[in-house]
Amino acid sequence: MTGRAPSSPRRCVTSPVTRRTTRPITRAVRRHRRTVAEQTSSRPGRLNRRRLLGGGAAVAGAAGIGWGAVALTGRDETPQAATTEPFYGPHQAGIATAPQSQAAFVAFDLRPGVTRDDIVGILKIWTGDAARLTQGRPALADTEPELAQRPARLTVTVGFGPAVFTAAHLAHKRPSWLRPLPPFDIDRLESAWSDGDLLVQVCADAATTVSHAVRVLCRSVSSLVTVRWVQRGFRDAAPGRTPRNLMGQVDGTVNIAPGTPDFDRLVWDDGAAQPWLAGGTSFVLRRIAMTLDTWDEIDQEGRELTVGRTIANGAPLTGTAEFDEPDFAAVDANGIPIIPPSSHIARAHHTHDGERFLRRGYNYDDAPAPGAISNSGLLFAAYQRDVDTQFLPVQQRLAEFDALNVWTTPVGSAVFVIPSGVPSPGGYVGQTLFES
Repeated sequence: MTGRAPSSPRRCVTSPVTRRTTRPITRAVRRHRRTVAEQTSSRPGRLNRRRLLGGGAAVAGAAGIGWGAVALTGRDETPQAATTEPFYGPHQAGIATAPQSQAAFVAFDLRPGVTRDDIVGILKIWTGDAARLTQGRPALADTEPELAQRPARLTVTVGFGPAVFTAAHLAHKRPSWLRPLPPFDIDRLESAWSDGDLLVQVCADAATTVSHAVRVLCRSVSSLVTVRWVQRGFRDAAPGRTPRNLMGQVDGTVNIAPGTPDFDRLVWDDGAAQPWLAGGTSFVLRRIAMTLDTWDEIDQEGRELTVGRTIANGAPLTGTAEFDEPDFAAVDANGIPIIPPSSHIARAHHTHDGERFLRRGYNYDDAPAPGAISNSGLLFAAYQRDVDTQFLPVQQRLAEFDALNVWTTPVGSAVFVIPSGVPSPGGYVGQTLFES
């Protein structure tokens, strides 16, 4: 199932919104900025607080005691400059960036009648707000500006689904690989976790920072889009160590290092097929449910043979350290392969250099259904220049014969194109697509 969202999609706000068939871009931006002056001047909450506290507040302030004084002087935050990621540059942040501990992936559907100018308006609003939030400054008309003061390495990454090119009459600029993945026998896809017209990936090292940014970005464009799905994930590990997934396995050992020739060649698009996409990439998100209740019944040897790595340190079964190269030809005294051909690492291993891509995994742990113990899994994000030549061959092998498929089920799937970054203030994400 990869159809569109149900007829009553979730929204970022609960108040009704009047739908327009045409909305010039200037009006979209003006609506977003309308209350900025009021936000920065009088705040009704101050009057209410003063009335509530009465003269007692003045006494506490004069004495230099009270929780307010402690809150203002007892900060233990690291300096803001050390917790920000740059927003402007040739590539969007959040891809080559060192992975943060918290992530939210948000997909939107365009409302009926949204035009090319409306989409540009959305992108300009998101660009301005993201540029502020990532640097620890509140977005325009931010109703909780205090929550923006801790950027925690926040990054905001924007992507486009196929419908953007249709609505903007830019079908001739749509990459050939930008479409839903073909069906696989192992898939049990749900529309609640699949597809989408626009994507915002929000990552940071603080859950509050991520939640605030998601709300700001949703609320600012709610008259033009509806939220299709929100998928939140987390990852953690000791400094310099690879994180583990909720199966207890080291996850993310084999990857491409940012800043290397391989990364530039395999992740960033060179613009050869679509000049506007130079400096961008593709993004695939797979939501993979884990059947942990039965996985818990497997002994250590069974788990290691299924994955092809030791549990203790993530070393391949033919090695002693995590980053040892696996030897898939090695056999034991009886001639049996030490790493089973059906193991996850054997099936996922690239058969040639062109099948490599950037992998990033986030755990999810949601409320279980009545009677169940868990509802957990992995949000598997992949970034590559070309989905068809890099991601699909590997996914096809995994779908055909991966021992781990007994305990994992893909329930969500989405593909987006990630345009290049914004080189300097004054531009906006996707400008190369809409103005080239």
